[in-house]
Amino acid sequence: MLTIYPETQTERENYKLLIGSIIPRPIAFITTLSRDGVLNAAPYSYFNIVSANPPMVSVSVQRKNGIYKDTSRNIIETGSFVVHISDEDYIEAINLTAANLPPEESEVSLAKLTSLPSKKIDVPGIAEAKIRMECTLEQSIALGGTPSSPACDLIIGRVACFHIAEELYENGRIDARQLKPVSRLAGHNYSKLGEIFTIERPE
Repeated sequence: MLTIYPETQTERENYKLLIGSIIPRPIAFITTLSRDGVLNAAPYSYFNIVSANPPMVSVSVQRKNGIYKDTSRNIIETGSFVVHISDEDYIEAINLTAANLPPEESEVSLAKLTSLPSKKIDVPGIAEAKIRMECTLEQSIALGGTPSSPACDLIIGRVACFHIAEELYENGRIDARQLKPVSRLAGHNYSKLGEIFTIERPE
């Protein structure tokens, strides 16, 4: 067994160990609105559930040299965003939105995705997604780096509304095979759902 201490490595070396070990990672495809009304969209794989009471999700958005990315800046300024679950049917378009565009240009237009109004927030969602969650900002926490130049923003969002394709939904549950989720591995690699197996929890 190899033992590695983070302080003996560069940030990039630690990053490679993390993204190669913590797999597969679900991908949140997030839309936000700038104060000027530009619809921003980007994928994030540092994403998970926080709570079901109330329903909350988290996403960690990395900064560059301490500077906000459009996603976190828009969320903090407007207080809302939409999380979409990435799936096989539109993953190529999602990948296009990872391009570095200036804040006044929309990744949604670049990827030729279809926006549609939300029910409870001002930020539009994406019609191609089988699942989307309208979220309001619960808390934003600057973490890592230094006090004057944090490494990331941990965004916690409260789900205000779920939108789920009818073919996925049965008796309050989601059909994972119909969803066809895509998850992130390391490098340029992604994974599909793969084999499903069942293990009952002990009582």
